[in-house]
Amino acid sequence: MVDFTFPLDGFISILDYLGTVAFAITGASKAIFHKADIFGIIVLSTVVGVAGGITRDVIFGQFPIAFSDPIYVSLTVLTGIVMFFLFSYLKKKMNIWLIVDAIGLGVFSIIGASIAYQLVGMDFLPILLGGMITAIGGGILRDIFVGEIPIVFVKEVYAVASILGIAIFYLILSVSDEIQIASIIGIISATGIRLLAMKYNWNLPRVREN
Repeated sequence: MVDFTFPLDGFISILDYLGTVAFAITGASKAIFHKADIFGIIVLSTVVGVAGGITRDVIFGQFPIAFSDPIYVSLTVLTGIVMFFLFSYLKKKMNIWLIVDAIGLGVFSIIGASIAYQLVGMDFLPILLGGMITAIGGGILRDIFVGEIPIVFVKEVYAVASILGIAIFYLILSVSDEIQIASIIGIISATGIRLLAMKYNWNLPRVREN
């Protein structure tokens, strides 16, 4: 098993935890919207918060970080409980969490891409898949669990923001071995694209029906 240590460990870990909470909030909110009980809220909160990272680790033959570090599941469970009791108050501040969610998207994209890079080297497809699975895997499962078409397939520039951030991360690594710089720029790029998409209501083109 590869001994994985992410660059800027302390800083990235804080953002990783923040992103986990932000994603867990979206899962809990979706569960509440669909009239789930507290167990369902906690389950969906946890699925969105950690499922992407767990799926990535399993695909790459690693023991899931979310299982070895109990803080991840602890955060998602606590988030689900808090949302159960305080949703009527917190829903008024969802715009803040949309921004945090965008940051989480950028962080998770590059964390996944960086893990793949350290495992397989400069092979773009595994790097891309590692980053995307980490960033959007939980959200896809969230929507499937509540019987909806995953939003990343039908609306909003979300997965594309992840892809572009990962591509920029890869391009920088292809000309420099400064993974810290590549990581920071990749995170800023994915997050910035997502924030711009929300501000200007960008969506990918779809087939027009007559």
